[in-house]
Amino acid sequence: MKILISNDDGFRAEGIVALYEALKTIADVEVVAPEHNNSAKSNALTLHTPLYVNRAENGFRYVNGTPADCVHIALTGLLGYRPDLVVSGINNGANMGDDTLYSGTVGAAMEGYLFGIPAMAVSQIEKGWAHVDAAAQKVKHLIAQMQSGDLLQAQPWLLNVNIPNLPLEKIRSPQLCRLGRRHAAEPVITQVDPRGQTMYWIGNAGPAMDDSEGTDFHAAKMGHMVVTPLKVDLTEHHTLDVWSRAFDRLYMSESA
Repeated sequence: MKILISNDDGFRAEGIVALYEALKTIADVEVVAPEHNNSAKSNALTLHTPLYVNRAENGFRYVNGTPADCVHIALTGLLGYRPDLVVSGINNGANMGDDTLYSGTVGAAMEGYLFGIPAMAVSQIEKGWAHVDAAAQKVKHLIAQMQSGDLLQAQPWLLNVNIPNLPLEKIRSPQLCRLGRRHAAEPVITQVDPRGQTMYWIGNAGPAMDDSEGTDFHAAKMGHMVVTPLKVDLTEHHTLDVWSRAFDRLYMSESA
């Protein structure tokens, strides 16, 4: 089994190091990750400036670009082979609910999925690396189970995995969930720089709005390892007929 690892916290982050150490015991693993922290870069690709790949002392390769850049470059020429799985993480903090739209961790995994490769985004729910090795072991076990169940040879899939920052024995069993929803983000933070210009900082993510049973937020509160299947298709399928009728009325009145 060949696994490509990336992340959005950068190639030096403790999360990606722990993940590599765990997965190298069950697979041939290659790391291609951003040079610097690229949180909240989503699926962004760098199109107007050149990208460079360097190799760190520990063998990890790093790119002066986004998480999606790293996976894209790896899969379209850098590796020279097609991995069986793309794993992004372990992120320093949760990616649940609406977070998945902004997350560079999810964006890196999604880039692999767009190339037809099974992919997984992994995040530790509470920030800090106190139990990151436990999270890495949980990911290792999950992947080993998937391999033995032939899930890596199935149709490509994209999973979002969130793991409590707890000792291994206290992490509860994996629970399959839907995404919850957050309230809108907190207000922007303004400051004045030394030259009198106003600076703007994006505010914190909003609190959970839908954390009912069955959501990732609820399972996380219960101490479970949370697994959510994701899709790329953003079409609102159940409103297509509604919009079709609305557009028919609009254009009928226009032609009249």
